[in-house]
Amino acid sequence: MTGRIRVGQGFDIHPFSDDPERVLMLGGVAFEGERALHGHSDADVIAHAVTDALLGAAGLGDIGSHFPDTDPALAGADSIELLTAAMRDIREAGWTVCNVDCSVVLEAPKLAPKRDAMQRRLTDAVGAPVTVKGKRAEGLGSLGRSEGIACWAVALLEGAESE
Repeated sequence: MTGRIRVGQGFDIHPFSDDPERVLMLGGVAFEGERALHGHSDADVIAHAVTDALLGAAGLGDIGSHFPDTDPALAGADSIELLTAAMRDIREAGWTVCNVDCSVVLEAPKLAPKRDAMQRRLTDAVGAPVTVKGKRAEGLGSLGRSEGIACWAVALLEGAESE
């Protein structure tokens, strides 16, 4: 092996919002007409989980330490822009992303019609392949009762030999 390999795991979950003005954003793609998620930023659980996985793998903390939900400047922030900013830090630290894989748990909406668009947006922001899979909670727990959406992400990074 020519370099160091690091793995990071990311997780995010948001409840649905009752605000009719919010738009559901998943993987940087708008799902118009669908119930949006509640959050300080645009509440994109996929972009948040990807960002957390990448930062963790690089040993650079987590999304909350870089982009705190107490920062008024981040209210309504575009999560793909936050991911892009995190990627600058990751690259500056000497890491290259090999890939990221995401599992999104939700009852609705269906992800398949917009999967390619989400994967393209995330891949463009990360600079490496990002895959997105939708999974149902089969009626179990708060996710199964359609109270929100969660995402788990795993990232693989490679860096130079020396730290």
